[in-house]
Amino acid sequence: MITHHPKHELLSAFVEGELPASLSAAIAVHAEMCEVCAKNIQHLTEESAANFFSPDVKTYNSYSDKPASNTAATDELSYECMIDSITEDESIAELVVQEPLEIEIKGSTYQLPTALRSMSMMGWQKMGKLSRARLNLNEGALHSSLLHIDKDGGVPSHTHKGFELTLLLEGSFEDEMGTYVKGDFIWLTDKNTHTPHTTEGCLCYTVADDALQFTQGLSKLLNPIGAFIY
Repeated sequence: MITHHPKHELLSAFVEGELPASLSAAIAVHAEMCEVCAKNIQHLTEESAANFFSPDVKTYNSYSDKPASNTAATDELSYECMIDSITEDESIAELVVQEPLEIEIKGSTYQLPTALRSMSMMGWQKMGKLSRARLNLNEGALHSSLLHIDKDGGVPSHTHKGFELTLLLEGSFEDEMGTYVKGDFIWLTDKNTHTPHTTEGCLCYTVADDALQFTQGLSKLLNPIGAFIY
């Protein structure tokens, strides 16, 4: 059962189109798996549309900062023109159904969620039980990846120089804060330190704006390659 969800502020920003593509994709994928957040997004969308078309919103003449005269008549005329334009269009829109996209990594096959199927993905890089494939979104410091951890694998104790979003696509893992399952949306910052470990193996979609920072023992020697994982 999904117990970790995006905050209300993230859902609102998603509805308003204010998020970068990497985070918008994460919200969309989570909503595919989470009925609760899907309903919240629908409610926020309806609320945003109602506010946008609210009769209380002032209409201004395009050539002046003053309120336009005869607003009701203008609105009615614009509405009629819009309906006429729609009904005069005899073209037929064809629904394009995306084919399921499967990836194979270390003998396991996974079907990617809809929002990730059109993204260009680089080849897999592997280090021990960790495998990572970058997604080509060209968002500067924001790095988006698919991260695969083999059975009985994990990541040494670490914190984060920036933020780290982990969305579980398949499998499960646990850390000091709990157990996470498919669909969980886990947002961590430099205030969080954890040691993820998976028994069955897992595939995650990750977004981060900086490298992780290992915090204990000999694992600190791995800090120069912290950017590899996220």
